[in-house]
Amino acid sequence: MALELERLRGTCETGFTRVDGQLALLVQRGDQTDKDIAELKSEVEALKRARWPLPSIAAVCGVAGLGMALWQASGR
Repeated sequence: MALELERLRGTCETGFTRVDGQLALLVQRGDQTDKDIAELKSEVEALKRARWPLPSIAAVCGVAGLGMALWQASGR
């Protein structure tokens, strides 16, 4: 009986060790995923900041076109 209990204890220990290793791997992968998400978030924010000139350029072109139209209308 004692021998069987010792084998059962060894089997449980081995199983727990394996599960602990797998959990550690999952935690490591989760941390890596969090790091990747943070990097992607910072890249998206950089892209958002870089796109601001487009609407401004469109507004300047529109004002310049209006100015040219008014200049032509008043000059001729």
